[in-house]
Amino acid sequence: MILGILNQKGGVGKTTLSVNLAASLSRTGSRVLLIDADPQGSALDWAAARQSEPLFSVVGLPRSTVHKEIGQIGHGYDYIIIDGPPRVTELARSAIMAADVVLIPVQPSPYDIWAADEVVKLIDEARVYKENLKAVFVVNRKIANTAIGRDVGEALAAYQLQVLAASITQRVIFAEAAAQGLAVHEIDKEGPAAAEIEAMTAELMEFAR
Repeated sequence: MILGILNQKGGVGKTTLSVNLAASLSRTGSRVLLIDADPQGSALDWAAARQSEPLFSVVGLPRSTVHKEIGQIGHGYDYIIIDGPPRVTELARSAIMAADVVLIPVQPSPYDIWAADEVVKLIDEARVYKENLKAVFVVNRKIANTAIGRDVGEALAAYQLQVLAASITQRVIFAEAAAQGLAVHEIDKEGPAAAEIEAMTAELMEFAR
């Protein structure tokens, strides 16, 4: 299964979700490949910061031929996750064309909700060629116990795409883990951040079936 994580707005936490989703899937014994399709190379930086054994493979492929090359590069993997670019480009189109499921992270802010329009349009375009392409929103970097965190689901309803019930709260542990090239469960496997990632992964897998 190929999962693309895309939103053309920077700072929504795509790489954080990508590495923690990859780590969550790899914990089940699955072979996981993370493709860093962002020219900034944040997932590669994460892998380079890691001192211990890799949990999964990470390769950089910031080219608009991802959909053509993924069959060869991803051969033998159970899951491939594409950490997409931060802008709508040919590269973003290629990542969407490569994916079976597109996960769109949005922060609970009006700007993010408006900005999601462009990636939704790209998904609609891609469905002309891939009618079985699935797409779903996940609320990321939510501020705990705020009204805007609760209201974001209603605001996203205008897009006709499902919003995962599981959401990810803004927590310091995500930054602390990233700085060391770790997944949050490696720092605190019983903590709320790890629980949110596991809940998101389980719901996403159910959605993707």
